[in-house]
Amino acid sequence: MTGERIVTEARRWIGTPYVHQASLCGAGADCLGLLRGVWRGLYGCEPGVVPAYTPDWSEPQGDEILWRGLVALMGGKPVEDEASGDVILFRMRDRGVAKHLGIQTRIRAEARFIHAYSGHAVLETALSAPWQRRIVARFALPDIQEG
Repeated sequence: MTGERIVTEARRWIGTPYVHQASLCGAGADCLGLLRGVWRGLYGCEPGVVPAYTPDWSEPQGDEILWRGLVALMGGKPVEDEASGDVILFRMRDRGVAKHLGIQTRIRAEARFIHAYSGHAVLETALSAPWQRRIVARFALPDIQEG
């Protein structure tokens, strides 16, 4: 799967309103819904069954449920090994669970990512130092047979 193809699919979602647990381009998505929708656009199916989840992602229990799910689906890669099209996972506050994700669109000095941001919509944002400090994991979407 090429980074360019992933980014092109993710950019189709820009402007989609933020809606918790939704995954419909133009109608509503949260950060996981964005990833699910991009996955469907690229692979033609859902990445798997997604159980209902709360906006806090089991933070009071300290359960890294989102992180475990991403590892099971995509494995992982070194956080510093950035590439366009990567899925990046963020910890939004110290000692909180990792509960926000996005898709990297550019790397290095012009680093950017697309994400569904609560209270806003799906948007492309600079991967500024405050965002970079929050990255806890990085994933590459799996290759598929083109054909």
